[in-house]
Amino acid sequence: MLRKIGLGGIILVLACSPCFGQEWAKRMFKTTEHGFGAVAHGSKAEYRFVFENIYLEDIHIANAYTSCSCTSVRVENPSVKTYEQGAIVVHFNTDSFRGQRGATITVTIDRPFPAEVQLHVRGYIRGDVSIEPGSVELGSIDQGNAVDWNLSVKHVGNGNWRILDVKSSNPHISAEAVETGRYYGNVSYALKVRVDASAPAGYLNDHIMLVTNDDRDGQIPVLVEGRILPGISVSPTALFMGVVQPGRKVTKQLVVKGKKPFRILEISCDDESFQFHASADQSPKQLHLVPVTFQAGDEAGKVVETIRIKTDQGETTPELTAYAIVAAAE
Repeated sequence: MLRKIGLGGIILVLACSPCFGQEWAKRMFKTTEHGFGAVAHGSKAEYRFVFENIYLEDIHIANAYTSCSCTSVRVENPSVKTYEQGAIVVHFNTDSFRGQRGATITVTIDRPFPAEVQLHVRGYIRGDVSIEPGSVELGSIDQGNAVDWNLSVKHVGNGNWRILDVKSSNPHISAEAVETGRYYGNVSYALKVRVDASAPAGYLNDHIMLVTNDDRDGQIPVLVEGRILPGISVSPTALFMGVVQPGRKVTKQLVVKGKKPFRILEISCDDESFQFHASADQSPKQLHLVPVTFQAGDEAGKVVETIRIKTDQGETTPELTAYAIVAAAE
C-alpha cells in the first residue's frame, strides 16, 4: 500500500503523472469541502480542514491562500511527521461581508515533493441577525468544573422574529434563549450556554443551533470551543515508534504530567510488543518520564495499539495511541 511504502517508492509515477502527483497530497485530508450554512453577522465561523501525514517522509505545508477576501486562512502545525496531524483553518469573515459567499483555498506543499490541494468553502452571511460576542470561547477549563457563557442575539427588520428552540448535539452542552426586547421591528435575546461538569477532557469544537421561525435559513449555528484539561495528561498524545526492522527494538519516552503529585500504578497495552519500564522511585511526582520499548515481530506492516496509564488519582485512565511500522525483511 502507498502509506506503507512511503512516497519515495512512487517518485517515478509522480514524474510521469501530474494528476497522481496531486492525488497523494489530497489523500491526507479527511475532507476538502465545507458548507457553513447560514451564519449570523459578526458570528465566528471557522472550519478546520484536518490533514494527517500517512506517509513515511516528513510533510511541510509551504503556504495556504484564499481566492476571496471573505475568508482568511491559517496553517496549524505546517511540519508533520508520520501519523501526526495538522490543519488548514478557514475563517469566514462575517463581520465584513453579507450574502452568499464562497472561496477556494489553495494549499501548497514543498516537501517531500511539490504539490497543491484545493479546498472549498461556502456559506450565507445574514445581515439581519447578529451575535455578540461572535462565539462561545471558553479557553482552558479544568475537568470537573461547569462553566457558563452569555451572548446576545439581535434581529432587525421583522418584529415577529422568534427563537423557537436551542439544540445541541453534544450532551454536555446546553443553552437557553430568553427574549429581552421587541420594539420597532427589532428583536433581542439573551443566550446562556453551559458546559456541564461531566464533560470529558479534550478539545471542544461544537455548535449549538438556534431554531427560529424563519421560513428560509431557519437554523443559525453558534460556535462553542475550548479545551477541558484533565488532571493527568500524556505527551505526546500519539506515539510513533518509527520504522523498525523485524526482531529489532526501539525505545521512546512518554511524559506524564499532573496538576498535583501522583503515582503511576500501572501501564498496560494489549500487545506484548510494547514494554514499559517503571522507575525505581515510586514517590508521588507531578511529572513522570516513562520509557516505552517496542520489539518488532516478523510480520511486516503497521502496528496500532492503545496504551493505558492507571494512576492513584481515581480519575479517568489516560490513554494514547502508539504506532509502529515493521519493515519487510530484506
